Amino acid sequence: MYGLLVFATLASAQQPQQPRSSRRDVADVYASLCANCHGPRLEGGMGPSLVDDTWKSGADDERIARSIREGQLTAGMPAFSGALSSQDIRALVIYIREQGAKKRNEGTAFARPVADKVVNSERHAFKLETVAEGLETPWSVAFLPDGRMLVTEKAGRLRVVEKGRLLPKPIEGTPEVWSRNQGGLLDVAVHPDYARNGWIYLSYSAPGANGSAMTVLVRGKLREGRFVEQQTLFRARPEHYRTGGVHFGSRIVFDGKGHVFFSIGERGHKEDAQELSRPNGKVHRIHEDGSIPKDNPFAGREGAIASIWSYGNRNPQGLARHPVTGELWEAEHGPRGGDELNRIEPGHNYGWPVITYGMNYDGTPMTDRTAQEGMEQPVLHWTPSIAVSAIDFYTGSRFPQWKNDLLVGALAQQELRRLRIEDGKVVHQEVLFKDIGRVRDVVSGPDGAIYIAFNEPDRIARLVPASPVEPASGKTRDTKP
Repeated sequence: MYGLLVFATLASAQQPQQPRSSRRDVADVYASLCANCHGPRLEGGMGPSLVDDTWKSGADDERIARSIREGQLTAGMPAFSGALSSQDIRALVIYIREQGAKKRNEGTAFARPVADKVVNSERHAFKLETVAEGLETPWSVAFLPDGRMLVTEKAGRLRVVEKGRLLPKPIEGTPEVWSRNQGGLLDVAVHPDYARNGWIYLSYSAPGANGSAMTVLVRGKLREGRFVEQQTLFRARPEHYRTGGVHFGSRIVFDGKGHVFFSIGERGHKEDAQELSRPNGKVHRIHEDGSIPKDNPFAGREGAIASIWSYGNRNPQGLARHPVTGELWEAEHGPRGGDELNRIEPGHNYGWPVITYGMNYDGTPMTDRTAQEGMEQPVLHWTPSIAVSAIDFYTGSRFPQWKNDLLVGALAQQELRRLRIEDGKVVHQEVLFKDIGRVRDVVSGPDGAIYIAFNEPDRIARLVPASPVEPASGKTRDTKP
């Protein structure tokens, strides 16, 4: 690990024989047991630094946890199994990861593109161009065959960008939304055969009784500035609506075979993600008209919601199909740590909240379990969390060396990442830019550019190719998975 873990002075060896409560803030645990040796910022003292990327006892989470649990007696570090529960130890591992990432980021120059500034990334040079401003919390972007862009605003408006201009009047007739906290008008998706059938799909948080809400999926058509012929494709039963303003999901994906996939977050009721009788905390699959495919994994099972495709998903805000393999990939928010990238298989359980690589937002432990039989491991997890949002595979031709790479947005970390995937594994990550706004959506556009919906400041922008600059400026940092 980062040096030999020496979490306390020798005086700390006088420990209680039984672990104390696991409802302690991990920062307080570190301050009371670890800071004397490793320093208040983990940069070292009597003991070595925990944030210098030098690991002697093993760099993986389990070996870090083992060093804390069993100690390194020859180096003067006692075993903490008597003072700390397994959940506390897991939280300390996450805390070390967080502080290590913070230290590395402080010493790294990330690209922060502004108008007309060329960024040299690892494989392509690009510029960031503003496409549309004057929006209020844009959430999703989709393109019509004629080049017009549809943009959802969380407050409930569906907007149109035409020839680089945001039309002043929103589309009328869109459904009433429950626009509070994370709820509102969410994803917009255009049917692959829109030129023939004209269908546009929307997901949104709909109000229920007693201040409750739940994610709903509808489709309709555009006619003379109105959303018409609206059909409800999925709506939960009234008793399944949940109060609270968090974790609605939601993304919409077509598979080209007559099916629609969409995601619903667990609405802040984490146990619901494991219940097949509830729709939240799941990825769903239906026919394009809302009917249920007979070969869905839980179709026909008594008590189960027949549209469920996968379960144990916390808050999936990223969903995309691989352009070559057709595999369904999903990104979901973890708690504090444990954001996940998953390859979604029918009927599989992705573990939340039984297993997770994260902890509670207040720094208290959640569980020490990161794996369990019958539950899927993420292809990749981000610990500390990046607040992962939308994902999309790049399918254009203007950035040929990014072909079929996965683009990943992040909210809290304000990043756009490029992931190279080989044989179902992430083999490389690159941060293309950072700290110029919360990345809410990322879309591979029909013109080969990459379109991004930003929050704070609210706008739509796009990445376009540019000639490399010499000497290289704004070179991005690669991030190992």
